[in-house]
Amino acid sequence: MNTLASLGALVAEGPVGVTQSTGEQVTFWVCATLAVIGAGGTVLSRKAVHSALFIALTMINLAVLYVAQDAPFLGMVQVIVYTGAVMMLFVFVLMVVGVDASDSLVETLKGQRAWAGLAFVGFLGLLLAGLTDSLAGTTVVGLTEANAEHGGNVQGIGVAIFTRYLLAFEVTSALLITAALGAMVLAHRERFSPRPTQRDLSIARFKSPTGQKGSLPASGTYARHNAVDTPALLPDGTMSEISVPKPLAARGSLRAVDAADQAEVEALASGEAVVVESGDQA
Repeated sequence: MNTLASLGALVAEGPVGVTQSTGEQVTFWVCATLAVIGAGGTVLSRKAVHSALFIALTMINLAVLYVAQDAPFLGMVQVIVYTGAVMMLFVFVLMVVGVDASDSLVETLKGQRAWAGLAFVGFLGLLLAGLTDSLAGTTVVGLTEANAEHGGNVQGIGVAIFTRYLLAFEVTSALLITAALGAMVLAHRERFSPRPTQRDLSIARFKSPTGQKGSLPASGTYARHNAVDTPALLPDGTMSEISVPKPLAARGSLRAVDAADQAEVEALASGEAVVVESGDQA
């Protein structure tokens, strides 16, 4: 408890040699809070699409923090490359391909939760040690002097990547390539039969004893409505269930059929004369 209290006092005072303005403090606390919320939502969300959107929230707030710390190049890369390209690609793939929620409930690797908890404790210790070391008696000059040393933020990042952090950069790139190849292998499905053509599907539909032989009825047919949530009325007056999208039927969002219209259709089907008021259509 004493360590946490000391760390909180150091964070409140700020690094030695740096004068924090009110705008910087507000930006930090707002963006840091949203970033932590996004990280927590990524782990706690049950749907993969929601987790990807939470990651995008975290990345956007990290980009704002980079720009606030005089690192505009990192901020733009964070938004354009990671948030705008990589994460949106993940979202599109998840929405198009889909993910079965039951797969995430099966623990395929035994003991992974224990190892994940141990890694979390170790990472938390490293984070607290780094914060304590950076805030306790250390003079921070910011990125202005670091950018000026090599002529700019982009030049400084290039020098750091290809000199001091060259090995870590290459290892990270190798891991990303390995992850991409692994995703391709896991997503690949071997096809043991040729893909059916449109002709094959049409022949199979006509050979099926219960299949629809002709074209599907359009929504709103004989119902005086063109909305997709209005079921089509068959000549005998009954509703055609295949005329409306299945998601609408599952949600119960179908438009109710007017009883008067249904009676009129039944009368027309039986050959009776029907009187149509002005403005209506028979």
